[in-house]
Amino acid sequence: MIAVEDLRKRYGKTQAVDGLSFTVEPGRVVGFLGPNGAGKTTTLRVLLGLVRANSGQATILGKSYAQLERPFCQVGAVLEASGFHPGRKARNHLRILARAGHAPQKRVDEVLAKVGLEEAARKRVGGYSLGMRQRLALASALLGDPGVLILDEPSNGLDPEGIRWLRDFLRSLAAEGRSVLISSHVLAEVEQTVDEVVIINKGKLVAHGSIEELKRGVKGSVRVSSPQAKELEKKLAKTGFEVSADGNALLVAGATSAQIGEIAAKSSLVLHELTPVAAQLEDIFFELTSGEPK
Repeated sequence: MIAVEDLRKRYGKTQAVDGLSFTVEPGRVVGFLGPNGAGKTTTLRVLLGLVRANSGQATILGKSYAQLERPFCQVGAVLEASGFHPGRKARNHLRILARAGHAPQKRVDEVLAKVGLEEAARKRVGGYSLGMRQRLALASALLGDPGVLILDEPSNGLDPEGIRWLRDFLRSLAAEGRSVLISSHVLAEVEQTVDEVVIINKGKLVAHGSIEELKRGVKGSVRVSSPQAKELEKKLAKTGFEVSADGNALLVAGATSAQIGEIAAKSSLVLHELTPVAAQLEDIFFELTSGEPK
C-alpha cells in the first residue's frame, strides 16, 4: 500500500507539493496525473526517499522508504529508462542488480520472460531501442518481486503492440495483489488501464476516484447534424448551449439528445444525426486542471 498524507515540499519560493493526500490500495492500478509542474515527480521522489518533504508523510507499506527493511524486495520503481551501461548485456545488468539486492539469480530469467526480452537478453543495451530499454527498466523493478510498483511514464517509447502488452501486464500485476502507481501523460491509454486516478494541479489534489465517478461530474456533449445546420446552431446558441463545429456536424456541450430534439422539433428542423458523446478522461483532466485548484 502507498499512502501520502498532507505532503508538502517547497523549493525556495515554489510550493511544489501543497497538502497532498491519497492512497493506493493493494490490487489497484492508480494513474497519477497532472500538467507539467504539477508536483508529480517531486511526490514520486519523496516516496522513494530521493527528496525530503518539508512536512507530511509519504509511506510504502506503512513506512518511509528509508525505514523499509528490504526496499529492493518491497518496492520496484522506474523513474526513467536510463542508467544502463551501454556496453553491458541486459542479462548481466539484471544479474548485477539481483546480487546487489539479494534477490535470487533465478529471478533474472523470470523477469526477462515477463517483459518479453528473452531473445534480446544477451544483446548489449547500447543497441536497444527506447521501448526495449523501457522493458528492461520494468524487469529491473520486478527483480525483487515487490508488492508495490511506482512507474513514471512506463509506456514511453513503446509501439502500439507494446502499449497493449503493458496495459495487460500492469493489470496482471495488480491482480496478483500489488499496488501499482503510474504517472503518465498518455491519457487515452491511462483510461484503458487504471482502476482510478489521482489528478493534481499546482501541488494540490483536485480529484481522486474511478474514472466513472469523475465522469459523472463532467457534462457530456451531443453530436448533431442537419441540412439546416446554421439555423439549428443559432437556435441552440440562443438557448444557451455552447456549440462548436465537428467536421460536417455540430458538437453541443452540456446538452442532452432530448433537449436538442425538442429544440429542432419546435422549429421544424430536420436532424440526420443525434449522437451522445460521453466525457473522456481527457475532458475531465482539462476541466479540472485548466483553472486554479480548489
